Amino acid sequence: QVRLVESGGGLVQPGGSLRLSCVAPADIFAISIMGWYRQAPGKERELVATVTVGGRPDYADFVKGRFTISKDNAKNTVNLQMNGLKPEDTAVYYCNSMGSDYDYWGQGTQVTVSS
Repeated sequence: QVRLVESGGGLVQPGGSLRLSCVAPADIFAISIMGWYRQAPGKERELVATVTVGGRPDYADFVKGRFTISKDNAKNTVNLQMNGLKPEDTAVYYCNSMGSDYDYWGQGTQVTVSS
């Protein structure tokens, strides 16, 4: 069982910032596309951002200019820096590790944006 461990969620006011982190097993991290997804109540899970093995990021339109995904290869960690948070960003955020024949998920971390 591959375990992705997320951290960094919480409650923040609109306009605030949070940083999510996800640690993956070294062998999986080295060969995977790492990503962050989110799921709000009553909605389907949606892609937020991904980063390739080589470090190329890609973002959903609704987070461009506000969120930044990055990798720390020495720590097998993928981070999501979230700035300018909005109430509509409230969701459970999931870390994902994807390869040609596998797709692993973390347990999720709650992000709540509210005044």
